[in-house]
Amino acid sequence: MKRLAIFVSGGGTNLQQIAEYFAPKKVAEIACVVSNNKDAYANQRAKNLGIPLIMIDRQSFNDKSFSDKLKSMNVDLIVLAGFLWLIPQHLIDAFPNKIINIHPALLPKYGGKGFYGHHVHEAVVAAHEKESGITIHYVNERYDSGDIIFQTKVALSQYDTPDDVAAKIHVLEQMNFPVVIENLLLEK
Repeated sequence: MKRLAIFVSGGGTNLQQIAEYFAPKKVAEIACVVSNNKDAYANQRAKNLGIPLIMIDRQSFNDKSFSDKLKSMNVDLIVLAGFLWLIPQHLIDAFPNKIINIHPALLPKYGGKGFYGHHVHEAVVAAHEKESGITIHYVNERYDSGDIIFQTKVALSQYDTPDDVAAKIHVLEQMNFPVVIENLLLEK
């Protein structure tokens, strides 16, 4: 069985969805949840799901011993699920093509530093986009610039607010993120 490390900074809805998706399957288990935010609701979700929680600060995150810790836990894939820090080079080197992220827009549009969560949806609405979507991609040393694994879109109306866009994107995330993770694990 493959082992996942899920990195979170916020509410953890994708964490919950991934955990529920894989619970009845023999494909993967969540080895740990890594959080950089002591107030994130995702921390409570991890506890409720009985998943070990690792709290990190910038210093420990940027130290190579953190990669070693994940390696010692036999982590096969790192999944960024609303995690807002740039991944340090030591992690990228330790897990080549084994770190993925989900982004709430159709990259390369609306990606990069500062483009996360509601900031993305506000920019999409302000630009009067006719569609938006999600992008699941490999992580490299720059925000939102790794090779794209999967994209899917949803139509937007001229009346959609950022909250409407967020709701549509959330549906796409729930439908697709766990399936894409499973497909990646089965390919490797």
